Amino acid sequence: MSNFLLEVGTEDLPAGFVSDAIRQWETMIPASLAAEALTHDQVQVYATPRRLSVMITNLPDRQIDRQEEIKGPPAAAAYKDGQPTPAALGFAKKQGVDASSLGLRMTDKGEFIFITKLIPGRDPREILTELIPQWIFKLEGKRMMRWANGELKFSRPIRWLIALWNEAILPIEITNNQDTVKSDRLSRAHRVLHPEPVSVTSATEYLKTLASGSVNVDQNQRKTDIEQQVRAAAAKMGGVAEIYPDLLDEVVNLVEYPTAIVGKFDAEFLKLPTAVITTVMVTHQRYFPIFKDETKQELLPHFITISNGDPAKSDIIAEGNARVVRARLADGQYFYNADLVKPLADYLPRLEMVTFQADLGSVKLKVDRIIQNAEAIANQLSLNPTEKQHIDRAALLCKADLVTQMVGEFPELQGIMGSKYAIANGEPPEVATAIFEHYLPRNAEDSLPQTLTGQVVGIADRLDTLVCIFGLGMLPTGSSDPFALRRAANAIINIVWNANLGVNLEQLIDRVVTNFSQVRPQVNIAELTQQLQDFFIQRLRTLLQEDLHVDYDLVNAVLGEKDAEYTQRALTDLLDTRARALFLQQIRNNGTLEQIYPTVNRSSKLAAQGTLDTQQLAPTQVVQTNLFQKSSEQAVYDGLIALEPQTKAAQASRNYQQLIDALAQLTPAISSFFDGEDSVLVMDSNPEIKANRLNLLGLVRNHARVLADFGSIVK
Repeated sequence: MSNFLLEVGTEDLPAGFVSDAIRQWETMIPASLAAEALTHDQVQVYATPRRLSVMITNLPDRQIDRQEEIKGPPAAAAYKDGQPTPAALGFAKKQGVDASSLGLRMTDKGEFIFITKLIPGRDPREILTELIPQWIFKLEGKRMMRWANGELKFSRPIRWLIALWNEAILPIEITNNQDTVKSDRLSRAHRVLHPEPVSVTSATEYLKTLASGSVNVDQNQRKTDIEQQVRAAAAKMGGVAEIYPDLLDEVVNLVEYPTAIVGKFDAEFLKLPTAVITTVMVTHQRYFPIFKDETKQELLPHFITISNGDPAKSDIIAEGNARVVRARLADGQYFYNADLVKPLADYLPRLEMVTFQADLGSVKLKVDRIIQNAEAIANQLSLNPTEKQHIDRAALLCKADLVTQMVGEFPELQGIMGSKYAIANGEPPEVATAIFEHYLPRNAEDSLPQTLTGQVVGIADRLDTLVCIFGLGMLPTGSSDPFALRRAANAIINIVWNANLGVNLEQLIDRVVTNFSQVRPQVNIAELTQQLQDFFIQRLRTLLQEDLHVDYDLVNAVLGEKDAEYTQRALTDLLDTRARALFLQQIRNNGTLEQIYPTVNRSSKLAAQGTLDTQQLAPTQVVQTNLFQKSSEQAVYDGLIALEPQTKAAQASRNYQQLIDALAQLTPAISSFFDGEDSVLVMDSNPEIKANRLNLLGLVRNHARVLADFGSIVK
């Protein structure tokens, strides 16, 4: 068994590409080895800013021999009168076998001739030589570049290669116009701490050799080291470090020999909002802030930077970084003080100069629409005058900070600064909080707005975006969603669910689309409305299945499969939609669903052949008792009489257990109706009797439909 090492040395790679490349190789390389039947123990991918490498352990010294079945022409064309035809002979010749080796096999497309061909195993080194260029140049990333006037593309120019089969160099050559890189055993070490190259004697000595050159090539170990160093440095300053996961991942891929260095800034900058300071540190400088304690409310006038330089020069590095951060914080201080000169509301006219979308005009017009949407939501929720006043004010001011100097310089602070400025201007706390919260959630991991004002304005804002972008025909396609419309729709649903808001989304869509049509008369109202309804149904389906873990068929039963009644119901009452889906999953898990499913499902399928509408619940209006021929019919009828008030009560209270219990009581009567000594033939030759029995079953179906479409459930 043998070990193999590949190192691709480059100019400094972007941190984002490094992390993406690691993930791609961790999938790509094992898959390609499996395709070549090359067994192995481990595939370990390593990376630093200047290299990508992979170690593969316990590869075989020879690929195993394989048998491969090769399909030839159809049997009818291969043989005539029991003798091979030219088609069969030609196939045998092409495969290098005698015609007597041909066999016949039946497939789903008929009988064909086959041969079983022995493919001798190859030297793995030959296979790796073929695979390595694929591994390198199949990597995907943003802004891949050409170099040396060649046609090859990679994130950064490739400068060296190591390819070792145990101790031996595996000859690999990358030629890019006049630039040729040949595999060797020489690697470049840390450019400051060890400027001389290091020689890797064997694949298994790789990590140790690079470590001798002050390069920690294992990104997971670097991550652990950085975390430990940052926490220790913060504790030494008497504080607590905030280790942001995204920042940590980025920093890991920016250094080869990490050293945590503490820097200092002037305490006067602590008068700035904490968000301003942390944004400067984290987003712009890639520093870790230090807080006073675990509450992480107040900062200390220190920061931690991760250096890739000489630890002996930490003081010089700290001072250099301190000068940079002081300058950035001074800018922030100037912007903050300048913005506070006038109230937040005074910035509103400037929103007319900011474009929301070229065909839709300014952000000021968007704010006007947000106000309208928010008022409609507030009316649906029957909010009191004070709540409506707060919502109206928050909707008016929610985008005002976009034209402040601070947000102009630090766009990441939108909403945050608006909230701070609103508090400074004496706006109600509900308004100030909502200015920030209406942006939540900003990503899949983010929190949801917790205040009613923030929830309503957040829904109003996203609903405007969805209707406007859909109205321009810019619908998401496949993985392409440049306006994050899926995230916007998900946020609306999750906000409603989390806050238990009685929002009628169908009604809101109709209203917002109608208003939009006044701005763009050319829009097809019916088509746009349908597109938005379908889109929200898709998002509901995804959230119920993936986030709430409801089985796909139960989701179909709640949302309906091309059933307008269920679509309308789902969008009219999002809370009820969630409740019904979760309840169905619950009764499946506890076995209750299995007890009633067969009879209800059978009833539903037969009822589809009748004419009874799906809304009817009262048997007295649609069933003629004088047409009964068997006692089982009367039993079902009596059960439906008793079921009607229970169904209506369950419907009103959303106590669907009450409905299920009532259906369970009716199940024995329905079973006798279908099977046994007192059973009936539903499809009776007498059309009146047939229709009467179908109506009985239609009523069973309709009562069950109050919960879900049982016809969509897979037992």
